This record gives sequence, structure tokens and C-alpha cells, in this order.
Amino acid sequence: MSQTLVSSTLLAVPMAPLVGAVLAGILGTKFGGNWIGRRMSHSITILGVLLSFVLSAMTLKSVVLDGARFNETLYTWMVVGGLKMEIGFLVDGLTAMMMCVVTFVSLMVHIYTIGYMEEDEGYNRFFSYISLFTFSMLMLVMSNNMLQLFFGWEAVGLVSYLLIGFWFNKPTAIFANMKAFLVNRVGDFGFILGIGLIVAFTGTLNYTEAFAKAADLAKLSFPGTDWMLITVICICLFIGAMGKSAQFPLHVWLPDSMEGPTPISALIHAATMVTAGIFMVARMSPLFELSETALNFVLVIGAITALFMGFLGIIQNDIKRVVAYSTLSQLGYMTVALGASAYSVAVFHLMTHAFFKALLFLAAGSVIMGVHHNQDIRWMGGLRKYMPITWITSLLGSLALIGTPLFAGFYSKDSIIEAVHESHLPGAGFASFAVLAGVFVTAFYSFRLYFLVFHGKERFDQNPDRHHHDASEEPDPHHHHEEHSAPHESPWVVTVPLILLAIPSVVIGFMTIQPMLFGEFFKDAIFINGEKHAAMEELAKAFHGPAQMAWHALTTLPFWLALAGVATSYYMYMVNPALPAAIKARVQPIYTLLENKYYMDWFNEHVLARGARALGTGLWKGGDEFLIDGTVVNGSWKVVAWVSGAARRVQSGYLYHYAFAMIMGVFVLMTYFVWLK
Repeated sequence: MSQTLVSSTLLAVPMAPLVGAVLAGILGTKFGGNWIGRRMSHSITILGVLLSFVLSAMTLKSVVLDGARFNETLYTWMVVGGLKMEIGFLVDGLTAMMMCVVTFVSLMVHIYTIGYMEEDEGYNRFFSYISLFTFSMLMLVMSNNMLQLFFGWEAVGLVSYLLIGFWFNKPTAIFANMKAFLVNRVGDFGFILGIGLIVAFTGTLNYTEAFAKAADLAKLSFPGTDWMLITVICICLFIGAMGKSAQFPLHVWLPDSMEGPTPISALIHAATMVTAGIFMVARMSPLFELSETALNFVLVIGAITALFMGFLGIIQNDIKRVVAYSTLSQLGYMTVALGASAYSVAVFHLMTHAFFKALLFLAAGSVIMGVHHNQDIRWMGGLRKYMPITWITSLLGSLALIGTPLFAGFYSKDSIIEAVHESHLPGAGFASFAVLAGVFVTAFYSFRLYFLVFHGKERFDQNPDRHHHDASEEPDPHHHHEEHSAPHESPWVVTVPLILLAIPSVVIGFMTIQPMLFGEFFKDAIFINGEKHAAMEELAKAFHGPAQMAWHALTTLPFWLALAGVATSYYMYMVNPALPAAIKARVQPIYTLLENKYYMDWFNEHVLARGARALGTGLWKGGDEFLIDGTVVNGSWKVVAWVSGAARRVQSGYLYHYAFAMIMGVFVLMTYFVWLK
């Protein structure tokens, strides 16, 4: 392939999933008359995403091997003054990598959905939604300007709302999708303020033009204050990332997003939506590098999320929620890397995490199918012999997640830990502790899940709720199975994506760490001020190849912390299963705190929501009803009525009354002028 990327080829990457989404969403549903059936709907959407993946892989090859780049406007929507609002693509190493990750994971989810949603009434609608989700994320990562970035940003938010509430007759799903939508609106408010400030002070929405003026922005103060303008811009942008990438305290929507079907849990948590914030901050690195305050803010928020969300995973019993809190914690790790100016490490972990987290979610869905709708890990056990493919792929995903040497997650997680250790920001000490402690926590809850599901005694026939499923559980699309039958391995359309995701979960880190972190893979995409932020330089000095890094890791603290977490979970749940209950009884206040998720939901619902409702009611009653309706609108006609009533009484129609009024008027005027003299 030549060094020039063709715009029509790049345009086909997001448009192929969009075409599939439109055809399946219109012709495959009641809205369009159900012209095409299930087979045609999933074939069209899968073909679209497959074409998108192939073109993305070709683009990545051209970018990496031939040094190809693309940064052009394809369409000008409007020009307001000197501000151009355009649609265009920027393709470099960062974009090409994201394109491949998004399309590959989406392709696996599409294939998996054939088996998982086999008998669901909304089959065609679901395929339309996930294909539309893929289009939205591709438009976001391929954009070369902030207008298109914001379009993709809001589009993934909208489609996530549709997918989390896919089962719209389920009250908990409706509550969850509204919660996700509202929490993301909070983050998006900060995001659009950041974009607005960039436009106001640079006069452009284009990345390249805005970054060229970054040094000028760093010299300005925010009007009316002594704050650095660049700091305000970066913090506003990061607030947007806090919403999309579920950082504390805007993380509360993500665990509840489990109310959607499992395939979309994998897509949201692995390759789309939650990775948008990480990608955006990495793309905006020329701005963030100019503000130490903003970087420190990012670092601390990420550290809080990485550690404290991991604690919540320890007490979860729903198989999907354990993996969901794992996602929160790993997003915290990525954010910590961004704060340490290790943007390439953050994006590297984004890539490795996408594979093994999609694998873990899809494996969880396979387990749910195999045990006929049960999601409580306390009533599983011994599934290894019934579901061998799901078992081995889950084990590989778990080993990657906890950072086992040679696995994908090891190279990215260890690099994050080292980068934070080399950072000199004020919050680096706390962040370093958080990511180290998080290693033990992650290993503990990951293998707690693994041991309870696949090993030990078979408990799937002891579930007290087997005949009365909780309303929060997924509707069973496989209702033709008998609840009393033994667990079973999932069909090939489910197991093949597990195998294909397990392969990069093992090898992708070993294969790509050198070019992505210490080569020129991101040379045009990510900017780092090496004089002030030397973390990446220190990592490069210590790196002597992926094999040596894995061998050296056997002597480091993260490895032994991970091993201790696995050993502790094995002892507590396989050797001495009475110990967890005993510990719970002794630390009941802490358990209650974790069970209530640090009371964040309570605070949001009883303080923020009620406060907002009270404020809204006050504005309605006091502002709308009393001031506007009562005083301005109704008061004006009442004044007019009173004046007209008084004037009517004066107009008697008698001549001598008018003569008397004229004489009195003359008398008043004469008195007034005499008084003036």
C-alpha cells in the first residue's frame, strides 16, 4: 500500500457498520415492515463490521509499515465567521490502532450475539444497535476536529442508552439507562465547556490548528481570575472523560449498565464508550502537557478509581458485576497513566484490556447460558468439566487481567506501575500505593470469581431462587432449556469468539510493547514534554525486551502481590470456605460500606437528586408561577384592568363634570408655577 491513504477507503470504515445498522434497523423491524429476517439482519451487520475490520487492518499495516498518514477535511458543513465546522479524518498510529481494536472486538460481539440472543424478540433491533454503536465509536476515533469528536461522543452515549435499556419492559433496565444518560450529561457539560474555551481562544475546531496555538493558551489566564486558562480547559475536558470513562465520582452508571444484554456489556466495557475518555485525553496530550495541575488532578482521580472500585469487586456475587467493577478499576489504571504523562502506556493498556475484558464478559455470558440464567456465583461451582472451552478461555482472561508475566495485561499494567513510580507529581505517592494495592485486590476478586464458578463443589442445583428469578437478572433468551438439566457448553458461535479473543489476550502485549511504548508507533499522535515529565524516558532505559521484562518481573513486588491475591482467594474459597463469612461478621461495618457502594448512589438519589428537585420546584413555584405568571403576566393585566376601571369611573358623560375637571387642572397648574417662583 502506498504512503497515501485514500479518503474513500477510510470513509468506508465507519459507513459499512452504519449501512448494516440502517438496513437491519429499518427493514428488519416492525418499523420497516419486517422485510428481512433474522439471518439476513445478522449477516448484513456482521458483513459490514467485517469489511470495516479488514479495511482497518489494511490501514494499520499502511500506517506502521509505510508511514502513511491522513489528515484532511472531507466535508464542510458550515462556516460561521472564521470558524469552520467540518467532517474529516485524522489517521495516525493512535487512530489506526483504535480502529482495529474497535472493529475486531465488535466483530466478535456480533458473532457471539447470534448464539446469545438466539430467541430474543428484539434480535434484529439488537444487531442494528450494536452496529450503530460501532459506527459512532469509529467516527469518534477517526475525527480530526472537535465537532466530529463531540458528535461521536454524544452518539455513543445515545446508543448506550438504547442498549442498556434494551429490555425496556424491565424496570431496572430503564432506571439503569436513564442513570447512565444523566450521569454522562454531567460529564458532557464539562466537555463542551472545554471545547468552547478552545474555540473561543483559538478560533478553530481543528486539532492540528488548535495544538499549534497551545503554547499561546498556556500564557493566558482565565478571564476574571488568576487561574491558568490551559488548566481550566484541560480539567473541563477531563470532566467529560470522567463521565464516559466512569471515573470517580461519575462512575456510578457503569455497574448498573449490566442490566443490558451481556454482548453489549462486553462492547461498552471493552472497546467502545468507556475507552472514549482515555482516547480523548491521549489525543489532547499537547494541551495536557502544559498543565501540571490538570495532570495531577487526572492522576489522583485515576488512583481513587483504581483502588476503591476494586474493593467493591470483592463482595459482588453477580458474575457480570464482578467483571464490571474490574473494568472500573482498570480504567482507573489507564487514567493514572495519563496523569503520569505516560499516554502511550495508557493507550497500550486500553488495547490489551479491550481483548481480555471482552473475553471475560463474553465468557461470563457463556456461563450464564450454560447454567440456564443463573448469575449468582455462589450457586455455580464445578463448571470446568461441563464447559471446557469457557473454562480455559476464562482462565486465560483472568491471568491476563491480574498481570501474569508474558500475558498481555502484564506488559501494560507493569508499565503503568513503573511510570507512576517515576512520576514526580505531588499525587504520585498516593497513586503509586493505589496501583500496587490494586494488584492484590484485582488478583483476589478475579480468582474468587474463577474458583467459585469453575472449581469446588457443584452448587448450581442448590440455588434457592432457581424457580423465582430476581427482576434484576437478565431475561432468559434460551427458555427452551430445562432448568433442571446439567450445565452445558455454549454453541460454536459463542465459543469461537472466546477463542479468538483469548489469543490476543495472551500474545498481543509481548508482540507490541516495544513499538508502541519505545518505538515510533505514536510519534505523530502523542506529545510529551520530556524535560518536565521523564517517566517514559526512565521506562525506556530500563526496558531490554519483552522476554527479559517478564523474567525480571518474577522478582518484583507486583508479581508477588498478584500471587498472594490468587493464593488468598484459593485458601478462602477452596480450602477454608467458612473463613469469608467469619471475616464478614467481624468487619460488618466495612462490608456494609462496600455493599452500599460507599453510599454514592444514596448520596446522588437523596441529596443531589432531591436537591435538584427542590431547586426545580422552587424555580417553578417561585419563578414561574409567582414571578412570571403571577406578577408579570397576570399582574400586568390586573394593573391594566384597575387603571381602565378607574378611568371608566371618570368618564361620566356629563359636561359640567368635564368643566369642573378643567378648572381644577388649571388651578393645579397655576399653583405649581407659583410655587416654583
